Amino acid sequence: MAKKQLTMDSLRAFCEVTAEQMGLEFCDVLMEKEPQGRYLRFYVDKEGGMSLDDCERFHHAVQPKAEAIDYDFMEVCSPGLDRPIRTDRDIQKALGQKVSVHLYRPENGSKLFEGLLESMDAETVVLNAAGGQLSFPRKAVSLVRMVPDLSALDDETEGIVIESDELPDE
Repeated sequence: MAKKQLTMDSLRAFCEVTAEQMGLEFCDVLMEKEPQGRYLRFYVDKEGGMSLDDCERFHHAVQPKAEAIDYDFMEVCSPGLDRPIRTDRDIQKALGQKVSVHLYRPENGSKLFEGLLESMDAETVVLNAAGGQLSFPRKAVSLVRMVPDLSALDDETEGIVIESDELPDE
């Protein structure tokens, strides 16, 4: 039986309302082609992080509407600590934070730059980097992504010693 056609924009709008009603932040929905098939992926977040129960609740809420889309697998997941910066809300959260900017073509021998996000709009991405201020035309940028601060993990693992006899055999 053929599935009814629903546009991704309509599904996105439905998800935004649903997530808000559930106290979640809807980040994006993407159709991603992989060797196993077409994945319909919903990216949802909340303050303090997502739990498996949160993902399951959102999955059950959107699945009936998503059935109108042609896909092979459906996933609900968190965008992660290194989430891409796409929406105005993402930009506002990322201002002053460390980000990586990925370019389509190398500039000064590199396609990857890191620094604090000063501004980002439809025209330009501006970073405050170690070498000074960097500005990139938005059309030259393939991806802007948060750089997670993992320094807290250093504190948690400090002083942990693993004896060689505790390591698995290879």
